[in-house]
Amino acid sequence: MKSIAPQKIVGFITVTFLVLAVLFFLINYFSPSLAISLIITIPLFTGIAFSAVNYFINLFIYAKIKPIYKTIHNFKSAARDLDENGSDIFSQVNREVTEWMKGKTMEIQQLKQLEKYRKDFLGNVSHELKTPIFNIQGYILTLLEGGIDDPGINMLYLKRTERSIDRMISIIEDLESISKLESGELELNFTRFNIYQLVEEVFDLQEVRAEKRKIKLRFGRTVDRNIHVRADKPRIFQVLSNLIVNSINYGKDGGTTTVSFYDMDNLVLVEVRDNGIGIAERDLPRIFERFYRTDKSRSREQGGTGLGLAIVKHIIEAHNQTVNVNSTLGKGTSFTFTLEKA
Repeated sequence: MKSIAPQKIVGFITVTFLVLAVLFFLINYFSPSLAISLIITIPLFTGIAFSAVNYFINLFIYAKIKPIYKTIHNFKSAARDLDENGSDIFSQVNREVTEWMKGKTMEIQQLKQLEKYRKDFLGNVSHELKTPIFNIQGYILTLLEGGIDDPGINMLYLKRTERSIDRMISIIEDLESISKLESGELELNFTRFNIYQLVEEVFDLQEVRAEKRKIKLRFGRTVDRNIHVRADKPRIFQVLSNLIVNSINYGKDGGTTTVSFYDMDNLVLVEVRDNGIGIAERDLPRIFERFYRTDKSRSREQGGTGLGLAIVKHIIEAHNQTVNVNSTLGKGTSFTFTLEKA
């Protein structure tokens, strides 16, 4: 529909009233009874005038609103939903515009969050990789400048270089795992297995690490030794390893790490609890973010990639289950997650 100028609307209304005035004059001029003609013509011409003005005003409003409506929805089918002959065009358009504004506001907020996340992520990745790269560079330069011929430092620096390379490989592998989990490329292989025995395997592998801190690895007092779950065994092994290693790294010397199981009808709740340094309340909402560290210096000293808890969260959510954390600063931390009971 072509746009109608306000001057044209005024012209249409003026002509309408002029025609009605002439007709009113002629009818009353030639009518034998003035009273009867007034009774007939006044309501008649009032109705005609109202209809004409209403038609032209609606025509003008619709011609102005429809392009805006089309612009908001950006496709023609939505514009057809606008009732040209409706009596409440303003309410309809106002409702549509309000909904559109809310949607766009949410979209902008999400884009801002994604942009912030992208910047933080790139900054964290570069920072995490920069440390081992600079270490490797320093060790290699020292060896090239003559250290390779010094039996006192050559093997020491080569071993340190190897550790830095292993750290870089761990970061890249963890990032790849998270990427596959998020994209759905990593398929889970569900099997039935004994969760108690799996935890024992993790305890055996982490025994030396725990002994260095004199931390006891134990089960809860009422743990059932014959409890089976249905899940991807290697991935749950990875989850338990990350949580138990985390509890050892942040536990207190001479403390304990306790793993317990709780029967929840069709689910099994697994808890990994320690009595270590705990996590501040302000850090809890971000604890599962990539590279987020509550104690940066200590985390890097322990050799963590900063991706362990992010991997835990993604693996558990890939099983359509949930993971949660509760902690009190100075008293300890408890991680819990659910698995389907076999």
